[in-house]
Amino acid sequence: MTAGVPDRGHARARPDGATLSVVGGARPGTGVASRVSPGAEGRGRVAVVTGGSSGLGLDLVRALAQRGLRVVLATQSLDRGRAALDGLGDLADRVAARQLDVTDPGSVAQLAAWVDRRLGRCDVLVNNAAVLLDDERSSLDADLAVVQQTLAVNLLGTWRLVQALGPLMRRNHYGRIVNLSSGLGSLSAMGPGLPAYRVSQTAINALTRILAADFAADGVLVNACCPGPPEVGVVGGPEVVEYTLQADTAVWLATLPDNGPTGGFFRDGQAIAW
Repeated sequence: MTAGVPDRGHARARPDGATLSVVGGARPGTGVASRVSPGAEGRGRVAVVTGGSSGLGLDLVRALAQRGLRVVLATQSLDRGRAALDGLGDLADRVAARQLDVTDPGSVAQLAAWVDRRLGRCDVLVNNAAVLLDDERSSLDADLAVVQQTLAVNLLGTWRLVQALGPLMRRNHYGRIVNLSSGLGSLSAMGPGLPAYRVSQTAINALTRILAADFAADGVLVNACCPGPPEVGVVGGPEVVEYTLQADTAVWLATLPDNGPTGGFFRDGQAIAW
């Protein structure tokens, strides 16, 4: 797992306006920070949000909990997960924080087993985990090790979570999978720069289409979305800038009715070109 990459919503921003996240840091024997009431288990929908301890991920956790879902907040640091729970107020009763490393098959399998054992189902998966490791190089002299690291998190991490939690959705013939992507991965508007990141986002878009077709008969809707440009505010002085990302489209896709779209790419609630 690449070290030093902040959760989505920290200092570094994606060129499309979305800040970056990587989930990881699972260690054997570390347990869970949970405020999910045992009496609530087995009732209502269950959502898993990766990169959920800050920024856009935490906004998604909060929004889904407000809608009555029980939410598993998957985070790089369980300490940050606990801190996020403290900031959720009464909603924390509907949220559990779990450590997760999307590049580690064992960590992902452990999460899926815990969700199945403790909550009995998974209805929503929001893949809100990404890294941007590119420097200023073009595709012609890009560091392929950076490309490999980027794909390991952005593409394979997303894919691995779907493989682990998709069977729980199929079992109940219901699911909503939301893959956080970027307009920088749109082939129709492809340009130079950030080649590893762009390729990873294009790959996520392709994976979204494939998954939508594979889940077509299972009641599982799979879509990608771009958070869009952030609202930028000054906090504590002109040198401190805070980015507030838009969670509305991802929340909409996570709570679609049964006749909702699948295999689409959305921004601001509208379909955009692949």
